Amino acid sequence: MNVFLGITGASGAPYAARLLDALVAADVEVGLCASSAGLEVVATELYGDPDLDRDEVLRRFVGDRAGVTVHGPNDWRAPYASGSAKVDAYVICPCSMGTAGTIASGTMSNLIHRAASVAIKEGRKLVVVPRETPLSDIHLENLLRLRRAGAVVLMAAPGFYHAPQTIDDLIEFVVGRCLDQLGIENKLTKRWGQE
Repeated sequence: MNVFLGITGASGAPYAARLLDALVAADVEVGLCASSAGLEVVATELYGDPDLDRDEVLRRFVGDRAGVTVHGPNDWRAPYASGSAKVDAYVICPCSMGTAGTIASGTMSNLIHRAASVAIKEGRKLVVVPRETPLSDIHLENLLRLRRAGAVVLMAAPGFYHAPQTIDDLIEFVVGRCLDQLGIENKLTKRWGQE
């Protein structure tokens, strides 16, 4: 399986980190692209230093994981920029409202936008994971446009019926739901009705 993972400038870097771990553990080939704002959020939320440079953030975030290829935001030659490439699914986690609005409007200023546009035009699985609150009318209308275009809008809103004990439990709930949308078996959280 080949999955594009876009990381944008909304709070929620722990979701992206856990999702990358889970994809690699499932032997998924991952094409990763992070916007500048996305990297700043990763640097802040995961490493406590918003001033880390791009290369250092990516070195820490990706590490020595096999099967992960990092693409720059302006890498228009990346396979994810074309519908002719074989890509199974696209995830933007976290997805900023700016990114959601850009994709919903059909414009593209970086590889993340282009990859999402390709997913929509090719009828492929696109999962966007917004992490914003409260939502304005504009946000809601943009998310509705994405949903009507075929995207899955999976809010970064963990449930509590699985009796979470830690922050990691809350993160795994959202990541597990994301994996479900991608058709990847997982046992990250207790499912409704399970003992």
